[in-house]
Amino acid sequence: MRLTVFWQRMAEHFGSGYADTFARDHVMAELGGRTVHEALESGWEAKDVWRVVCTVMNVPGEKR
Repeated sequence: MRLTVFWQRMAEHFGSGYADTFARDHVMAELGGRTVHEALESGWEAKDVWRVVCTVMNVPGEKR
């Protein structure tokens, strides 16, 4: 998954204004105690981060 697609999906689910705030502030144990931004910066693949976000935030199946 390209980062552009990842951020598009984040914006579609959380809204364009809140997606970045969530990605900077919400620490998830499933990402090794990292935020979305930290996980991506440390080398996590965007598709794997998206899967974690979907699981943690109960993103509906049709949006995954």
